[in-house]
Amino acid sequence: MNRRRDLWVLGGLLPAVLLVQGWNITGYPAISADEGTYLAQARAVAAGEGLAHYTYWYDHPPFGWMQLAVLGWLPEVLAPDTLRVPAARVIMLLVSAINLSLVFTLARRLRQPRWAAGLAVLLFGLCPLGVALARQIYLDNIGLAWILGAMALALCPRRDLWHHCAAGACAALSVLSKETMFLLLPAALVAVWQGTHASTRKFCVVAFGCGFVFTVAFYPLYALLKGELLPGRDHVSLLGAVGFQLFGRDGSGSVFAQASDASRTVDSWLYQDGVLIVAGLAALLVAVFFRRLWVPAAALAVLTIALLRPGGYLPSMYIAQALPFLALLVSGCTALLIGWLLDQRIRRPGWARFTRRTLVITLACWAIAGISPLWWHRDARAMTVQANSSYSECLRWITESVPADSRIVVDDGLWLDLSDRGYHAIWFYKVDLDPEVRVQLPRGWRDVDYVVSSPMMRYGPERLPTVDDALRHSRIVATFGAGSDRIEVRKVSRYREGVTR
Repeated sequence: MNRRRDLWVLGGLLPAVLLVQGWNITGYPAISADEGTYLAQARAVAAGEGLAHYTYWYDHPPFGWMQLAVLGWLPEVLAPDTLRVPAARVIMLLVSAINLSLVFTLARRLRQPRWAAGLAVLLFGLCPLGVALARQIYLDNIGLAWILGAMALALCPRRDLWHHCAAGACAALSVLSKETMFLLLPAALVAVWQGTHASTRKFCVVAFGCGFVFTVAFYPLYALLKGELLPGRDHVSLLGAVGFQLFGRDGSGSVFAQASDASRTVDSWLYQDGVLIVAGLAALLVAVFFRRLWVPAAALAVLTIALLRPGGYLPSMYIAQALPFLALLVSGCTALLIGWLLDQRIRRPGWARFTRRTLVITLACWAIAGISPLWWHRDARAMTVQANSSYSECLRWITESVPADSRIVVDDGLWLDLSDRGYHAIWFYKVDLDPEVRVQLPRGWRDVDYVVSSPMMRYGPERLPTVDDALRHSRIVATFGAGSDRIEVRKVSRYREGVTR
């Protein structure tokens, strides 16, 4: 009966949350470089062309976009005339439904009441950051599904040994989807410890470890069989890529330095949804004293410590890993507070019970009144703003005005669309960094016909000499949008100099 009631509650919440997340999913937010990259890599896997559309250099484990490749047919059926990247976001609705269901399941297995589990789903799914990030084709969202599944398996009340072995395998698949999910392994181990009996805990921990190690080992084994495990002069390597990610990549600075990239990223999170972040961090301090909240507390604590480290690289989607645990902590602490206020085991005079119930209702109304206007404004923006119209207009102009045999340097947001239409599209990031692309351009910028200058290209962190030269020797033939978000189609001239990016 309890399970049936859980299904009724979850079944009532999921459609409402997915409706908000899915409404205007192709229009907002604006296409990001990572979305185009992962989708293009998924297309290469589906077509049997390798693990990436260019040289795969072990920047991320490939399992994440392998899963995208399995569902790559879905957007072509549902939205065949839409830009490839926004149309593919429909896949993320399925991922979001899985994540929301697992958050509910995890809340119930952490002994939160049914209404609190539903609250966790609403907090996670309807917060402005959750709506924006859940729509985007990020490996973090896919990895979350596996690590949440690992925790739910570890906390299964049946306590079978295979549950913990499967939990280890799920944790490994999470890391193979996005390597930063490794940070959540301590929380998964806390779930294993809490979900086992003392007499069998050692066996369950070993089963979890075996499931994790044997699954994650496929990645270095693949690199070893290809001769790409160790760095070498003429090939990419797994260890070389790991070294670059850990030590060679430019850091984002300290979150406490006002002008740093890390500080600006955190400020953007707080601007979009400071309520859940602040409330979740406050709940973390309380959760230390309650065993049932140790799993989400461990997850959020590790993510926060990693965030505060000086000099590391902080991507904007990093917060996506923390959102479900912020929601679980807030819902769990709310359940503890209300449970204490309404505890029927403590004998109180009638006026005291009435006062406490009035206080609960007042607090609930105050919270709803304070949060709803802010979230409504942010979510309404996500459901109405058309942030990708410039890309659509640009694609339409190119197909009508640019010869099909042209070589066009473009960002990954349009690469798939132009490639599908027969153009020789070149991802700008690879022009200077991929030897296979340099072979196709023996004369450098002079072998380029057009450059589609987008914000991704103009404000990217890398300085790319060939791309800069192509921009310098070009003139604008069409512009879409205005300001810093504009997209320019530039025709390369072999003799005339234009302006740099």
